[in-house]
Amino acid sequence: MNRIIIPENTVTYLNNLRRDIVFRETLRGQTLTYHTTWGLFSPKGIDEGSRLLLDHLEVRESDDTLDLGCGYGPLGLTLARLAPLGTSVLVDKDFVAIDYSRKNAAVNGITNTEIFLSNGFDQVGERRFDLIISNLPAKTGKELYYLYFYDALVRMNPGARFYVVTISGLRKFIQKAFIEVFGNYKKLKQGATYTVAMASVPD
Repeated sequence: MNRIIIPENTVTYLNNLRRDIVFRETLRGQTLTYHTTWGLFSPKGIDEGSRLLLDHLEVRESDDTLDLGCGYGPLGLTLARLAPLGTSVLVDKDFVAIDYSRKNAAVNGITNTEIFLSNGFDQVGERRFDLIISNLPAKTGKELYYLYFYDALVRMNPGARFYVVTISGLRKFIQKAFIEVFGNYKKLKQGATYTVAMASVPD
């Protein structure tokens, strides 16, 4: 049996790819260090949609928040900093994302978090929130969006807000679905690529 030998320069290249990607970024006035890796969404820097979402949401210092589909944590950890008197819950169905969100919380000394694996809301339990956010994936069926929206609705405290950012091509669907599920819809920002929208529940 022939032994496969990988050239030394290729081994060096692969080892470099296995190292964490590390960068610092300021979002909503909060400067954090992020460790990421290949395979996670937008590993080399904060994506435009996440920036847009953070720039257009209202967060209060005592809010209990949920980041649905947290990736390596830029949204949820920023919320934790902006709402130091609340708890920021970060969930994702990817165990690598959860590992890196936990690492980034530790690296930045953020302790008011709960970070765990969950397929949508299935491990969230009976927790309730003042603020739920999600950078919704573009290539997910609308059936899953409805599951997310109704699962969010039953976990929102009185006066809670639900913010999403999507590709702008989905904005009409989001408007229709939000009105159907929450009874209201507000478009906060529409750009060439992304749109930020909000729904709320009464006080």
